[in-house]
Amino acid sequence: MGGERLGLSGVQVSPLAGAPALPGDLTGQSWIVSDATTGDVLAASNPHLRLAPASTLKILFADTVLPKFDRNAVHKVTDEEITGIGAGSSLVGIKENLEYRVEDLWRGVFLSSGNDAVHVLAHMNGGVPQTVTEMQARADALQARDTRVVSPDGYDMDGQVSSAYDLSLFARAGLRNPDFRMYCATRDAMFPGAVDRNTGQRGSFGIANTDRLLGKYPGLIGVKNGFTTNAGSTFVGAAERNGRTLLVTVMHPSTYQKVYDETAALLDWGFAAAGKVRPVGKLVDELPPSGTPTGQAGGTAGAPEPPPHPSATTGPAAAPTTTAEDDGLGLGGWLAVALVLAAAGYGALVLRRHRRTGG
Repeated sequence: MGGERLGLSGVQVSPLAGAPALPGDLTGQSWIVSDATTGDVLAASNPHLRLAPASTLKILFADTVLPKFDRNAVHKVTDEEITGIGAGSSLVGIKENLEYRVEDLWRGVFLSSGNDAVHVLAHMNGGVPQTVTEMQARADALQARDTRVVSPDGYDMDGQVSSAYDLSLFARAGLRNPDFRMYCATRDAMFPGAVDRNTGQRGSFGIANTDRLLGKYPGLIGVKNGFTTNAGSTFVGAAERNGRTLLVTVMHPSTYQKVYDETAALLDWGFAAAGKVRPVGKLVDELPPSGTPTGQAGGTAGAPEPPPHPSATTGPAAAPTTTAEDDGLGLGGWLAVALVLAAAGYGALVLRRHRRTGG
């Protein structure tokens, strides 16, 4: 997927005259540098290697579920929604029987990598199994063929894998959503706390983004980091410079800090090399929708329904459309009926039928 060279092992790069050399001390088992706008892959190493993604899988979770809920909507958390979270998970500190705005939950996902926030949103979305099904459907629609989703939060599970290539596809899709960009670029925020028994007032506490490049690397938009014992460190970073947005994904370097150092080094190289290397592959485009679009959560069997509460920053909801299945005849059938009736001189009847069906 994305070109023959991306299926080869080892480093793939095609330098032209004046191209800078790649960083020489890269330890990531898999990495990729791509242009988020054009999809051109500037360089890569084992980009389709299937590895445990850790919390970078939350990019796919957000890309799938974020369009569904109005960020100003309020949800009261139940006990069930924050049980069954994997031992040792990162948490933002959600408590049962308290209300949270959807935007607070998403800050918990992006800043604190909170598995508790993921599970609450997954339950709002119809449950964890439903959300996993929709995430897999969304990955398939994005042509992310290296990805198998088992948990919505990226917690280590048998068989759960992704690749640097697929994670770049997820990030590229997510960055098209203004809310996604806002959350992943947020450095710190106040998060709702418990209710004070004496005053009855609800407190709050500060949370900070665990992305160690955010606010330090010039032009960094953000995206998502991850770490588990099994996955090691993973990171997807996007940065903008002189009108160009680059994506870098690094998976499983030798140490935790290396994932940031190597991402920064590859971003530096990418901005210096732009226009001085031939692309070695492409981030493929999303498949055209068939039936109900994926990524709009709430349906069944991986075919989600449109969001009942679109995000405030994504614009007004589209007007309802009449599908070919609504009246059984389809557009062609009704056109044929209209022609027959018109020929018979029933113009007024045709006009009334046209207005009634919204055709």
